[in-house]
Amino acid sequence: MRIVADENIPLIDSFFSEFGDIVRLPGRNLTSADLADADMLLVRSVTRVGSELLQGTPVKFVGTATIGTDHIDMDYLQQCNIGFASAPGCNAQAVVDYVLSAISVLVDLRAVRFEDLTVGIVGVGNVGFTLRTRLEEMGVTVLAVDPFKDPQVVGELTSLDEVLKADVVTLHTPLTKEGEHPTWHLIDETQLAKMNPNACLINSSRGGVVDNTALLQRLIAEEDFEAILDVWEKEPYLNLDLMDRCLLATPHIAGYSLDGKMRGTEMIYQAACDYFGLPIRRKLGQFLPEPGIKRVNFSDQVPLHQALRTAIRASYEVRVDDGLMRSRLHRAKDIKAAFDEMRRDYPLRRDIPTLKVGVPSKCVELQQLLESAGFSVRTK
Repeated sequence: MRIVADENIPLIDSFFSEFGDIVRLPGRNLTSADLADADMLLVRSVTRVGSELLQGTPVKFVGTATIGTDHIDMDYLQQCNIGFASAPGCNAQAVVDYVLSAISVLVDLRAVRFEDLTVGIVGVGNVGFTLRTRLEEMGVTVLAVDPFKDPQVVGELTSLDEVLKADVVTLHTPLTKEGEHPTWHLIDETQLAKMNPNACLINSSRGGVVDNTALLQRLIAEEDFEAILDVWEKEPYLNLDLMDRCLLATPHIAGYSLDGKMRGTEMIYQAACDYFGLPIRRKLGQFLPEPGIKRVNFSDQVPLHQALRTAIRASYEVRVDDGLMRSRLHRAKDIKAAFDEMRRDYPLRRDIPTLKVGVPSKCVELQQLLESAGFSVRTK
């Protein structure tokens, strides 16, 4: 069996070597010719998979190591009886960590605490639900909307108009252009106008969910309005003017934790084993390395909100990625190449639960707060 895989998918050899020969190629540049003798295709979100890529090839199975599938022509795969698997929820924790780190920057900027903010969540799937759970356990007031979810399962839901009144609005939807509730330009000029003048919009879902032109105009017109973007319209050819006006800007890496990416590879490996009738012999725990930062300790003198922000940023400091992106793209002669290189060479971080936090045993409130945020807390 011959496998063609995006070069940015981790642990391809570790999980898929038993299937046969593996060829690694840049995902954005894959062509039909590359698949001339391929039995399996493994991609990420930068590869559009449909008739143009697959027609006339022997590909029997397609796996995408991502939670989103808007880059996959599902109807075509079904028509051609091609097996398919994605990795829903694989990087949910990583995206939640990104949002928490982003909000921690906003908290510092506004000299408030997490619980002083109201957070609106658009989309309560794997990411949105995990984020909602974390925030509510941290004492944050959350408003949520999702027309596809049952409130008895994901908690109380409200309207988009109500969610847009929150201090922070964070988007966690797939990108769709059809159906009863399309998300293409879900947040457009009209919806942006409904947000508070000093609100903050966070988008770590898909670039097209937000009308980037309308967002730029809102940022120009309202100096207290903030935006934090990890995804961009026309990516990787993003608007540098928009980037410059964002509070934080990153190159589509919100879900790029080591744990999340490796979990995605494991999920499509398991699906491929099932499709081809092979036993599952490899598990993620065999390959995860020790985290770079294993432990952070706090004394009984540290204020609760300070300990929380410090722990979040010890796990992931979003401002580092923001600074690197701005510096890199403003110097780049080729924005597309620079954007893709930042994603390809991204130094994968670890998820919050991998960081052990030491807390004095008498600091029960601090222990509970850190556990609510997802940390592994050890008392001393």
